[in-house]
Amino acid sequence: MNPLNKLTQLLAKFKDFFTPFVEFCQSNGIIFAVTMGVLSRSIILLAFFVIAPFCAVLSEPQAVKAEWGWEVFSAWDSSLYQIIATSGYEVINHTEPGGNVAFFPLFPLLIRGLINLGLPFELAGILINNLAFFGALILLYQWVETTNNIQAARWATAVLAWCPLSIFGSVIYTEGLFLFLSIAALRAFDLEKYPQVILWGSLATATRITGLALIPAFLITSWQKRKPAIAYLSGLLSGCGLLFYSLYCGIKFNNPIAFITVQHTQWQRQTGFDSQGWLKMIMQILIGSQNWKKGAIVDPWHPLLVIIIAIIGYLLWRYRHQLGDAKFDYSFCLLLLILWLIAGDPLLNTAIILGGGYLLWYLRHELSLVAVNYGFCALGLLLASGGTISLSRLAYGIVSISLALGVMLSHYRRWGYVTLGFFSLLLISFSVRFAQHLWVS
Repeated sequence: MNPLNKLTQLLAKFKDFFTPFVEFCQSNGIIFAVTMGVLSRSIILLAFFVIAPFCAVLSEPQAVKAEWGWEVFSAWDSSLYQIIATSGYEVINHTEPGGNVAFFPLFPLLIRGLINLGLPFELAGILINNLAFFGALILLYQWVETTNNIQAARWATAVLAWCPLSIFGSVIYTEGLFLFLSIAALRAFDLEKYPQVILWGSLATATRITGLALIPAFLITSWQKRKPAIAYLSGLLSGCGLLFYSLYCGIKFNNPIAFITVQHTQWQRQTGFDSQGWLKMIMQILIGSQNWKKGAIVDPWHPLLVIIIAIIGYLLWRYRHQLGDAKFDYSFCLLLLILWLIAGDPLLNTAIILGGGYLLWYLRHELSLVAVNYGFCALGLLLASGGTISLSRLAYGIVSISLALGVMLSHYRRWGYVTLGFFSLLLISFSVRFAQHLWVS
């Protein structure tokens, strides 16, 4: 028998073997969401404990050899959460707030609770964030299945699980917890379960400052849909977490907005839109980081390649009907991959903000109205935050963006499979970088 035919038959047997499992997962939303979570988390564990320890450590000052224990899940902001959970918020000169006041209290409070039960900090933080992340996947599936359809729910869940920034749903950060609480609040509002809106919204606004975007989202949606007064009231009361933290800061530091003040005094963030930061990112994409840093074209290849990619992209779009859908899609995906290899992280940071905003507007009639309003309010909050550091990670915490991308990919599945494949490669790369304490996002 021809070897190719043997291989084809073997692959067919494997397909027949796994088909019942795949069909079962697809028919059960919880199983599908958990499966997406387990598979994507397995990639992170593989990168942490198999790939990262054998990768050469780059010559950057903060780079370290990957750890083998729970410590591999702790880097950058994780240590700040540890200080809050074990010692409380930092106070300088008896009254001045320290830099960790910028981090909201719910996550470290939960960690403190598990520490009191005897768990070490690392294990407590990992358990809370991961359990919440899996809960977020399940809630997102159930929510989108109600507002859209099963296909959209599957793709939105897959996007949230496989996005490379989902690494922050497994390490000692607040992404998993915040996604769970914000999705729960948004879903409750859609289902008109207003006591739950107050509960989940209050917890979300006690987790991170971007939860503040829930309040205008609920109020605007209530006005657009002419909802009863209880909807407006629940929208306002969803900010109780922020209110209580503000009261705490007022009592302890005599400054109810200390969590904002330290952003400027301790973290050197500007006030308002960071035009210089955005200009830098865009110019890094167009002319390259080296040329931007030097203030002159010392590397002509970067801008030349960008121009060539732009010309090829225009030609592909111009003659897309002659090429056919498959050839156009794969050619365009390859072109975007090359652009990413050239531009790197600045392209990802810019794309997730601008692309996310475009998708929300383009699909505004297909998405839940409260999800659209929350997405725009949260993006506006990020743009007005006075910085561009960690923008992509913070944008990942806005579930509306993953929801919009998932709905779009449910219409264009060829793009969807390519996107998930690209996400998988980036997830490995981001995991290795995090394990070596290199900056991610």
